[in-house]
Amino acid sequence: MLAGVKVFGSIKIIALIKLICMHKNISATLLVIMLFALPFFSKAQLSKPNYERGIYTAKGDTLPYRILFPEGFDPAKKYPLIIVLHGSGERGNDNQAQLAHGSDLFLKADVREQFPAIVVFPQCPANGFWSDVIFKADTNGNKFIFPTDAKPTKAMAALMGMVDEFLEKPFVNKHQVYVGGLSMGGMGTFEIIGREPNVFAAAFAICGGDNTLNAKKYAKKVPLWIFHGEKDKTVSADHSIVMVEAIKAAGGQPKFTLYPNDDHDSWDDAFAEPQLLPWLFSHSK
Repeated sequence: MLAGVKVFGSIKIIALIKLICMHKNISATLLVIMLFALPFFSKAQLSKPNYERGIYTAKGDTLPYRILFPEGFDPAKKYPLIIVLHGSGERGNDNQAQLAHGSDLFLKADVREQFPAIVVFPQCPANGFWSDVIFKADTNGNKFIFPTDAKPTKAMAALMGMVDEFLEKPFVNKHQVYVGGLSMGGMGTFEIIGREPNVFAAAFAICGGDNTLNAKKYAKKVPLWIFHGEKDKTVSADHSIVMVEAIKAAGGQPKFTLYPNDDHDSWDDAFAEPQLLPWLFSHSK
């Protein structure tokens, strides 16, 4: 199955590909470009500020995602790629819930004008987890145990496969690939930059966490902006605080914003930071 297969009305992409193949006068180069870009042309042509539906499939596992293309998308150009990872409350298979937090930022007219990019919101399965963290809850609160060398979860493996597939697209700028996330997605952000530190030009983690021993994997390779709410009762701010210190000890220079009055929903303030996107886009590999 092709990743990103969608239905435009009642016509499937696979049918369009067959139709294209019937025209012998189309050059091989043009055909390749069209094959890469067809799953996304609907939004590019209509230029409407909306996220299209897509799905990544590999070895029986699927990862639904929503994708936003720049206004006036030109498949002959190269654009930055931003991957945004949602929290545990947005898991499922409706390919909708993951847009609850952060997606509006990229729909703003000034953002679309100043920071044209391909923005992808994948959705973790209902019983999955981006990170291989071990979660325990007791009377003293939530406890998160982060391993150091565990195998990726199915969701993480699919996520890395999806990223690799996007990197093969001719319209993706491999020097400007960014990732960020909130809560479970913040944990997933730490993990994926640890697994693929040479891929990401910068990252942001909101109310997440990681094992301090993992900091050396990305401290000097991936600029990181970490956010947390000081009053977070779901994921303690201590998880971010110790990571900031660990990254510094490993030679990195992370940015850290601790909101004194925020509980777990520090993502609202993080996504409202006026310097978030300028900072993110200032980095390239």
